[in-house]
Amino acid sequence: MEPIHLTAPLSREAILSLHAGDSVLLSGIIYTARDAAHGRLCAALERGEDLPVDLREQTVFYAGPTPPPPGKPTGAIGPTTSVRMDAYTPQLLAYGVNALIGKGGRTQPVLAALQQQDAVYFAAIGGCAAYMAACVESCDVVAYEDLGTESIKRLRVKDMPLTVAADCHGGNAYTDGMNAYADMLEGQDE
Repeated sequence: MEPIHLTAPLSREAILSLHAGDSVLLSGIIYTARDAAHGRLCAALERGEDLPVDLREQTVFYAGPTPPPPGKPTGAIGPTTSVRMDAYTPQLLAYGVNALIGKGGRTQPVLAALQQQDAVYFAAIGGCAAYMAACVESCDVVAYEDLGTESIKRLRVKDMPLTVAADCHGGNAYTDGMNAYADMLEGQDE
């Protein structure tokens, strides 16, 4: 199956067209944010403050790129385990973030919020941080510079390979895959 080419920020129509298991090549503008930045973003929202960067209808990549080598926009950039952000994710989805990139499964409150907010969760391949860095065309710190590698960065990416891990229709590639494997094993017992 050919990958789906998408450009971020993603339109609602693009998100609605995606299904768990779809292969994607993502280009355009995305933002990095990890644990510390998520904590600050949600605290600001709880206080009724404007965020330092407008993330409505934007894609958030759970990553903290390493410093760039000479001539490159960023060093290695791999996905962070997504469940670490799950306490913050429903609030950020309600705020208007519409796409997330990370690795690993998500908790039920996040899966429900993806459906409620018409949002999507992409899985990036862990362990391929150098390859992912080759997809980054530019990288600029836009908020929380004091957090170093965990600051919020605006990335321009080209053909970043991702898989739709959880869609806005209730599809979940992680549970679908486990169920298919269990069915296959069950069929072998007969």
